[in-house]
Amino acid sequence: MEANVRWTLVTAVAPIAWGTTYYVTRAALPADHPLYGAVLRALPAGLLLLAVRRRLPRGAWWWKSLVLGTLNMGAFFALVYVAAQLLPTSVASTVMATSPVAMTLLAWPLLAERPRALPLAGACAGIGGVCLMVLDGAADIDPLGLLASVAAMTMSSVGYILAKRWGGGVDVLSSTAWQLIAGALVLLPAAAVVEGAPPALDGRAVLGFGYVTTIATAVAFAAWFTGLRHLTAAGVGLIGLLNPVTGVLLGTLVASETLGGQQWCGLVLVLAGVLTGQPVTARALARVREKARVRERTRSRDGAVVPLSVKCPPEKVSSSARRS
Repeated sequence: MEANVRWTLVTAVAPIAWGTTYYVTRAALPADHPLYGAVLRALPAGLLLLAVRRRLPRGAWWWKSLVLGTLNMGAFFALVYVAAQLLPTSVASTVMATSPVAMTLLAWPLLAERPRALPLAGACAGIGGVCLMVLDGAADIDPLGLLASVAAMTMSSVGYILAKRWGGGVDVLSSTAWQLIAGALVLLPAAAVVEGAPPALDGRAVLGFGYVTTIATAVAFAAWFTGLRHLTAAGVGLIGLLNPVTGVLLGTLVASETLGGQQWCGLVLVLAGVLTGQPVTARALARVREKARVRERTRSRDGAVVPLSVKCPPEKVSSSARRS
C-alpha cells in the first residue's frame, strides 16, 4: 500500500504542474503563437531529458517514439489549439475531463485491465465535479471545435495506454525524451504554416518558457509516465483530474478570481472522485468488509445454541443420575 501511495503522489506532480500552465501562459507567454509555444515547450524539454539519459532510440523505438510523440504531444497540442479557438474553455475542459473513462475502457482490450466499479464511479464523480466547476450553461458549441476536443482527448488516452503497454523495455526518462522531441518535430511544420515566423521573446516570456519547459513538461511528463508504469491506467487517468482543480485554485490564489458555492462543490466532488478510484481506497474498503465478516462470524459462534451433550459431558453427570 505504501508503494501505491508513493507512486500516486509522484503521478500527481504531472496534473498539478499542468494546471499551473494556465496562469503562466496568460501571464508570461505570447498569446498569438500557441503552436510555436507548444514546440518551444516540448523540444527543449525533450532535449533536456535526452541530455540527462544520453540514450537514443533503438530498433522499434524509432517508430514507437514517433507514434507516441504524435498522439501525446504533437497532434494533441494542435487539436487542443483548434478546440481553444472554437470552443469555450468550460466546454473544452469538460470534454477533456472524460479522459479517465476513456483510459479505463481502452485499458481493457489493450492492457487486459478490466474496468472496476470504484474507478468508474470515481471518474463519473470527477466529470460531474468538473462540470460544476467550469460550466455556466450559456456556452455555444461549435461542432468542429467539439470534434477537435474529443479527438484530442481520445488520441492522448490511446497514447497513454500505448506508452504503458510499450514502455517495459526502456527507462521512463529516455522514452519521455524521445516522445517530446518527436512530438515537437511533428508540430513544427504546422506551426510554420499557420503562424509564420517564430515569436520574439522578451525576458518575461523566457522565464515563463523556462518554467513550462522544465517543470510543466520535462518533470511533469516523466512523472506521468512513471505513474503509468506502476499504477493502473484507470487510477492514473483519475489523478489527471487534479489538472483543472489546480488551475481553478491557482486562479483563486494568484489571479484574485472568486469561486461560488457551485465551484467549491465541484472541486470537492473531483477530489472525492480521484480518491475513490485509487487502489488504496479499494484495499481499505476490502479490509473494512473483511473485518465486518469476521465480526459477523464471531457473533454467529457466540450466539449459537450449544447441544446438551456438549454442555454436560458423560463424566460430569452427577452420581445420583447414574444411580437412577
